[in-house]
Amino acid sequence: MFEGERRLPSSILSERIGRDLDSLRAEDWELPQSAQAYLSQWLADGYLERSYQAGASEEVYELSASAIQAIRFVESLGQKRTVATESRLSLVIQQLVQLAEQTETDPESRVEKLIRERARLDAEIDAVRAGRVEALPADRALERAREIVALADELANDFRQVRDQFHQLNRQLRERIVESEGARGEVLEELFTGVDVIAASDAGRTFKAFWRLLTDPQQSMELEEALERLLSREFARTLDRQERRFLSGMTKLLLERGGDVHDALQYFARSLKQFVQSREYMEQRRLNQLLKEAQRLAVEIKDRVKPTDEIGHTLHLTSSKLGSLSQFRPHDPSLDRVDAGIPLAEAAEISLEAVSELVAHSEIDFRGLKGHVQALLEERDQVSIAEILDAHPAEQGLGSVVGYMALGSRHGVLAQRKETVHWTGLDGVERRAHIPCVYFVKGCLDESR
Repeated sequence: MFEGERRLPSSILSERIGRDLDSLRAEDWELPQSAQAYLSQWLADGYLERSYQAGASEEVYELSASAIQAIRFVESLGQKRTVATESRLSLVIQQLVQLAEQTETDPESRVEKLIRERARLDAEIDAVRAGRVEALPADRALERAREIVALADELANDFRQVRDQFHQLNRQLRERIVESEGARGEVLEELFTGVDVIAASDAGRTFKAFWRLLTDPQQSMELEEALERLLSREFARTLDRQERRFLSGMTKLLLERGGDVHDALQYFARSLKQFVQSREYMEQRRLNQLLKEAQRLAVEIKDRVKPTDEIGHTLHLTSSKLGSLSQFRPHDPSLDRVDAGIPLAEAAEISLEAVSELVAHSEIDFRGLKGHVQALLEERDQVSIAEILDAHPAEQGLGSVVGYMALGSRHGVLAQRKETVHWTGLDGVERRAHIPCVYFVKGCLDESR
């Protein structure tokens, strides 16, 4: 049950708890609190742990190691299982014999044991070549397979406790650094000399040895081949679906759980080294000393000053309200949607005075504009600025409109009405404006050549 989603973001977990609460309330369960309230309560009681991972947008929750142990214990109460099994006894005997051999320091005893082992292996080889192959009975093989599943499952969940041990070790080392009275404590001295304190600890060395064994290519290949052969056996078909799925993905599961612990080990080691190198520990130590001094003074005056006495100082408490990020609700843009459509803006009016100001601060191709006007006057007697723009679109955007109006103020005839002109700006947006109606007539530009 712990192989699925082991971590959940706050929003998803709250939503699922809310759905479960609604289902339970429909069955007349009395659950007065909200999903967020129950989540906070479980976090305070130690059933859940909360973390904020790098790059995440919200907190992530997961079961604590103690909660997992409690759930596994409750599950074991409902499982029928023989306590004294042959496979467990064989495992105990095998480990005891192996421990006795590996701790033997007498060379003669080691040689005698190896000779006996070689004789046993030779006899077994001769028996196999003679066709006498003794396979383990199906019931005993099934029993051992299930013991392997149970042991591997416990091993996978032990990784969480190992990670918690690294977390506690990291906290203890930081406390020792902060509470150290001298210039350099033992931990500081090791860190300044480049020692990876967390990795060099007992827990760190033990896990690194296990991690090297787990990631060894030869060991991994042998494990995969053994699992593949085991699942192909006839007795393995009597395993239930969950047990077969666990065995087939056991290597991946162990690597994933071990990888989490390995990443945590590396992160704690880096963060502790950064904590020292950045001199952040000095500020923490100063605050710690100030708190201890305040506590010492409070103890000294506790018999002379009552809690209700005036001390001549007003302490203004902060009005800041602290809360979890999961309590914030994202803004819904649909709430600000306006039902009415957006009206089109009225066209702006450009006066001749504004044209003079624009001409003074712009570079307009008047030669090209005059050429357009003269080309149209060869075909007709008079032409307005709007008609010119229809035939020759504004190449300079508003600048072309301003240029035609500047030419019209000097050489054109002003009519007592307005007209609307259209042009496309240099940004590709089509615009329009109301301008005084100015006509160019034949011969009006001859004197300006």
